[in-house]
Amino acid sequence: QPQLVASGGDSVQAGGSLRLSCAASGHVPDTSCMGWFRQFPGGEFEGVAGTGGGRIAYADSVKGRFTISRGDAKNLYLQMNTLSPEDTAMYSCALSRRPGCIATLVPSDYTYWGQGTQVNVSS
Repeated sequence: QPQLVASGGDSVQAGGSLRLSCAASGHVPDTSCMGWFRQFPGGEFEGVAGTGGGRIAYADSVKGRFTISRGDAKNLYLQMNTLSPEDTAMYSCALSRRPGCIATLVPSDYTYWGQGTQVNVSS
């Protein structure tokens, strides 16, 4: 089964940028959905961005600041600009096996999850 490895997390100051990467191993159809999720220090979990079926979805909280992209079937990226302390979280990538998947931010739509990469934004 596919394994996902997320990287790129770091500590930055507010207003800064980071680019997260997610590399998948194993068979990953290019029609599959992939997405980014984050868990805040208080435990709340949020879908950040998803791509699949020719569509892209963003959480309202990141629209205009974050950009999800997929280099190929196995590589997913999240460009994060204008970061704020409220973006501090553990970021994880995920892969869906759902047939006919369209970009989704629903965690239960995803089958495989990578370990998180920590993003800390200081004011």
